[in-house]
Amino acid sequence: MSGILTITLNPAVDLATSIERVAAGPKLYCKAPRVDPGGGGVNAARAIRKLGGQVTALVAVGGAMGEQLLQLLAAEDVLALAVHVAGETRQSFAVTDETTGEQFRFSVPGETMDSADGARLLSAIAQAAPRDGYAVLSGGVTPGLDDDFPQQVLAAVAPRRCKLVVDTSKAALAHLLAAPGKPVHVLRLDQREAEQAAGHELATVADSLAFAQDLIARGVADIVAGGRGAEGSVLATRDQRFFCRAPYVEVQSKIGAGDAFTGALTLALSRGEALDQALRWGVAAASATVGTEGTALFGRGEVEALLPQCEVAAA
Repeated sequence: MSGILTITLNPAVDLATSIERVAAGPKLYCKAPRVDPGGGGVNAARAIRKLGGQVTALVAVGGAMGEQLLQLLAAEDVLALAVHVAGETRQSFAVTDETTGEQFRFSVPGETMDSADGARLLSAIAQAAPRDGYAVLSGGVTPGLDDDFPQQVLAAVAPRRCKLVVDTSKAALAHLLAAPGKPVHVLRLDQREAEQAAGHELATVADSLAFAQDLIARGVADIVAGGRGAEGSVLATRDQRFFCRAPYVEVQSKIGAGDAFTGALTLALSRGEALDQALRWGVAAASATVGTEGTALFGRGEVEALLPQCEVAAA
């Protein structure tokens, strides 16, 4: 099995709670919160550990909140490689309205990094990248870092022949799509991100697959995985196209579902699984996460129970 490094530039301590009814005006007395380590790469690493994989989670941390994040990772048996930066690690907060079932998610931006922070991160990534393994850059790029930071990470891990998986957003994703340079190994987008990038609705599975292969033809990635919400996910290479239908799961919380997909997919690839089977693992992990409350991720048994219901076919 190849080694895996996850990279989280803008992690968070995630709090999730609930209240009978969310309403503007009066003070709202919520239930005791659940507290979890959060951020894209952090959640991907948590998913990999829950599925029995070995992973190192490289996280940019600062201040007391950063120390709490490291303690939360240790409690979940996730090996963390801390890169200390000047700013305080952020928090995210989610509240579920028990009457309607709606979830309200609040995410504050991370503190702005400077060039020294960026250089420290790239140096740590280059040293920690597993030879002939996988690096997962997941989550947002912190304010102050260059929009081409994913390409800088790709250059940093290249000497170790480390394959880069990217699941990012906003300006960093837009830059990667517009000026890719060398292709990353895997790019994951959700439905909203893919439609914004395409400039039009992707109404069908065929539309999502066609857009994925267009990105591959443009040199953005070797493999593109795209979420289609409750419908399932697609995965394409230059020559292969797959669609995996998601099983029905009663939705409790969507927090971390995309990260769980990325973690499970990467773990399966690192174990030498075929692309269609790796896609099944990703969909099963995302579906199981949707069925958990707040910021919790899946249990391994839940993923294994859903796996046979994840129907994958060439498309």
